[in-house]
Amino acid sequence: MANFPFQRLQVDLAKLIAKTEAGDRLPSEPELSKRMGVSRATLREAMRMFEAQGLIRRRQGSGTFVVGQVSVIDAGLEVLESLETMAERLGLEVSVSDLNVDTFAADDEYAGNLNVPVGARLTRIRRVMCEETRPVAYLVDTLPEDVLKPEQLPANFKGSVLDFLLGRGDPLSVSRAAVSAIGAPPEVAKPLQIQRGDVLLHFSSKLFVTSGQVIDCSFSYFIPGYFNFIVNRRVIVGS
Repeated sequence: MANFPFQRLQVDLAKLIAKTEAGDRLPSEPELSKRMGVSRATLREAMRMFEAQGLIRRRQGSGTFVVGQVSVIDAGLEVLESLETMAERLGLEVSVSDLNVDTFAADDEYAGNLNVPVGARLTRIRRVMCEETRPVAYLVDTLPEDVLKPEQLPANFKGSVLDFLLGRGDPLSVSRAAVSAIGAPPEVAKPLQIQRGDVLLHFSSKLFVTSGQVIDCSFSYFIPGYFNFIVNRRVIVGS
């Protein structure tokens, strides 16, 4: 029974969100917390559930807005494929925005991850993936410059480094990813139009070629509620 007031708050918020038109702004946090008789900290905690479901979007300095019907990218993780390929299979349309391509010198961490000397030139590709006009993922790929130079990306680059490498014929073999839930860091929260600290799904991946060399170290940040990642696991029957 100790959680009943919080559950009641979630029910009340759900009703408010349901009767608010998509695109409209909800009352401010001070107004909502006063109306519902809770602290702003408690209100924010309750709102996180609805943001994780993709029902609302908090924009720094602008307020909290109700989102329309959410299209979910539903995919298994057994086969490596790009967001564009997943979306196309599901009949969804995604686009790239805030594309930023630069080069920098490898520090100790990147040198270790990519097995290159400290100071080697690396190409970094940062971008936001949008479903319709909603930012839903922030992607960062880092590759040795001798694998990919910025000028090699086509003018119509659609956001997928994986698809580019496959199309070029690189002998890709396997990707290894660590999956976790994290609070959005400031440099990710801003392009995703969310609050810093909001929960994101985080993939930290290394992409290998057939020789065993790592050619891409990537970090992917997904807004929960827009993605449903599934792992299919075989049952092994003992002899």
